[in-house]
Amino acid sequence: MDKLVITGGTPLKGEVNISGAKNAAVAIIPATLLIDGVCTIENIPNISDIKISCNILEKLGAKIHWNDKNTITIDSRNITSTKAPLDMTRKFRASYYLIGALLGRCHDVEVGLPGGCNLGPRPIDQHIKGFELLGANVEVSQGKISAKAKKLTGNSIYMDVVSVGATINIMLSAVLAKGTTTIDNAAKEPHVVDVANFLNTMGADIRGAGTDIIKINGVERLHGDATYSVVPDQIEAGTFMLAAVASRGDITIKNCITKHLDCVTAKILEVGAHVEAIDGDTLRVWCNKRPSKAIIKTLPYPGFPTDLQPQIGVVLSTAKGTSIINESIWESRFQYTAELNKMGANITAQGKSAVFEGVDKLTGAPVYSTDLRAGAALIIAGIIADGKTEVYNLEHIDRGYENIEEKFRNLGAHIERVTE
Repeated sequence: MDKLVITGGTPLKGEVNISGAKNAAVAIIPATLLIDGVCTIENIPNISDIKISCNILEKLGAKIHWNDKNTITIDSRNITSTKAPLDMTRKFRASYYLIGALLGRCHDVEVGLPGGCNLGPRPIDQHIKGFELLGANVEVSQGKISAKAKKLTGNSIYMDVVSVGATINIMLSAVLAKGTTTIDNAAKEPHVVDVANFLNTMGADIRGAGTDIIKINGVERLHGDATYSVVPDQIEAGTFMLAAVASRGDITIKNCITKHLDCVTAKILEVGAHVEAIDGDTLRVWCNKRPSKAIIKTLPYPGFPTDLQPQIGVVLSTAKGTSIINESIWESRFQYTAELNKMGANITAQGKSAVFEGVDKLTGAPVYSTDLRAGAALIIAGIIADGKTEVYNLEHIDRGYENIEEKFRNLGAHIERVTE
């Protein structure tokens, strides 16, 4: 079992390059199943979720070549199966994108119920609603999802709740359907836009991605024979921005899209730190004093991301005064607060709200990552704590961050991966 051993107390300083967006890449890779050709994808984050996605595609008959550690070429012309291995799909949440892609291409798919981080109930009813409105019959039983259709026909689909996963999955299933599909109350996250841009590059006709209403005009085929670069990771960039504030450091964040980070920038300024946009893809974040209190509410984009909630929780754990976080997306996102309390934080979490009574400092302790973003938050906590912190359950962190300890080490953190 691996753990991270962190000796805290060093302000982070230097430059960090942001990898490709995990949340975009895990949808784009299944989307290649829709392509009648070969495509190359650049700026792929080298993380475990991506490797599992590629392994699943190879089991289905796709040919994948790694040109380098962040570039892959995929040939999905000769798919031999539409049944994804259940033991593999259970390992991560984004495996449900296989349903939309294989349903769109083959009109027949069987996928194990998705796994991933335990953040409370994560229903896929909006996905199923969309598939059924396009003409599919969907069954959920014995730990798997089966969907079949004689044909798929465009339809108007209203999302009862804003769902990134359902928005993308409906796009995948609709690009080759006959007629026009309209998704109303669609998610607007940057990775939704990126998946639409990828599909359009391959010959799809998707309009309105990034707005409340997305229209998909079905096409005969997606041609491939193109190269696409994944958008920079908004959440990784935000993680390092908040690490700069928590450690009272000075970090220049390169290869990011500054517009995607406006919501994070606003809260960083609110707590008394500083953000400077150097150009369209570089931000400098620094903090030279104890942060001030704040009230945070997570919301769909362009609101404050739920995936940055644990990281800003670390900032607020040592801020002056009483802060409150209201979590409006996931029910069990505050599991990390119990680990921060082991380090001397004073946090009371109940339901979807948590009250942070800021303390002067955190103290190192053994802590356990409860999910992907909680793991990143605990690393930041270890970096700012007095003494030694040991972070366990690294499989969560490795699912979504490429070379995270190396990137923190390059910023001055004393952090090592140790095998027990």
